[in-house]
Amino acid sequence: MKKRIVYSLLPIIGGALIGLIVSGYMDYQDMIKPPLSPPGIVFPIVWTILYILLGISYFIATRNDKNDKELEQIYLLQLLVNFLWPIIFFVLKMYFTAFLWIILLLILVIIMIKELIKNNKLSGYLQTPYLLWLLFATYLNLGITLLN
Repeated sequence: MKKRIVYSLLPIIGGALIGLIVSGYMDYQDMIKPPLSPPGIVFPIVWTILYILLGISYFIATRNDKNDKELEQIYLLQLLVNFLWPIIFFVLKMYFTAFLWIILLLILVIIMIKELIKNNKLSGYLQTPYLLWLLFATYLNLGITLLN
């Protein structure tokens, strides 16, 4: 149960730490952005909501306390890939690499959603906003890569 709670809180804790790490490197306002680019203030709000949903989703999917190693591994792997993307994009300024990285993240999230649905349909469906936002973020990443 303790591990389940920690893993459920991991997206919020990790997201906050990554936010602190990259905050000094954020130059989003100075970039040439593609159409439909939201203002910078939108990102921390959306990501906080998505990280909360991610934790809730994992908690629901593992509520039977069955040891599902595949779900645990894909959940942790996609979190790691997610947390590294802002470092690649904002700190290292490797926009094309970040674009490839976010495609990897999309693939991992789709696999994770399939695993979540196996355990609990609601937990998988709770990840729909995450998947949709990642698709939008992929568009933004590609647009910024091509324009900058």
